[in-house]
Amino acid sequence: MVPSVLLLIAVLLVSAYGQYGGGRFRRGYGFRGSEHNQEQEEMEQAIKPGFREDTFTFARLKFDADTGYGLGNGRLWDDDTPEADLTLTYRLFQTTCLKVRPGLNFIDITAKDIENYPFVYTAASGRMVLSDDEVTTLRRYLLNGGFLMADDFWGDDQWHHFYDQMKRVFPDREPVLLTLDHRIFHEVFDFNKLPQIPSVGAFFNYGVSYDPGPSYVEKGHDPLYYAIYDDKQRMMMLICLNNHFGDGWEHESEDQTYFDRFSEPMGYPMFINILFYATTH
Repeated sequence: MVPSVLLLIAVLLVSAYGQYGGGRFRRGYGFRGSEHNQEQEEMEQAIKPGFREDTFTFARLKFDADTGYGLGNGRLWDDDTPEADLTLTYRLFQTTCLKVRPGLNFIDITAKDIENYPFVYTAASGRMVLSDDEVTTLRRYLLNGGFLMADDFWGDDQWHHFYDQMKRVFPDREPVLLTLDHRIFHEVFDFNKLPQIPSVGAFFNYGVSYDPGPSYVEKGHDPLYYAIYDDKQRMMMLICLNNHFGDGWEHESEDQTYFDRFSEPMGYPMFINILFYATTH
């Protein structure tokens, strides 16, 4: 881990709210193709020589996937990328004082790769399959100060699959359900309800804020946030069940209503809250 980078991230994220009129983001731009090149170059030029390592890097974990029934309609670790990753990192650069590393950062769950990043992200988390070596590496990474945000999965079947994988990582630790009064929902941006980002297809086709396909008999279809803590009660992992933040970043510009209802008020502000909390607690 890199403590100086964590402290710098925390200090700079605090400025996001006050500096941008209460945290409002500019309208969607529809970053695509060559437009991304311009934004990436802008981010690169903002990094002073010799300080490339003192930046925030959005790192996405690669993993094998279970293709069983009910586990995610073909979603894999690279769901929503590259647009989600490139747009999110530019939004962070654009609306905070953070220096953000440009480009895509896909990393294997190996000690050589993962230990260079204090914050990592997984998409299609409800299909994740870890090897024994990956289980050991992920456990060591999290206990040594790392943080994992697990996103992009829905319903009972995907929850149980993810839960079983995490019990291999931490057999003696249970995910703790977070309620709205937890600090993570109020750090930089103040939420009065638990944020939920629907998959863009579900919203366009059905007008709902959840994926209509999975079974919700046990957990329901409302957003559920769980944390896994270490022995000192430091949050090591945030689990965002019944949520799809990646779509909120990837598809922000495809529909003005989607941007106004989900990407702007929830997708980006909640990620900033998560990042701030992870780097200060």
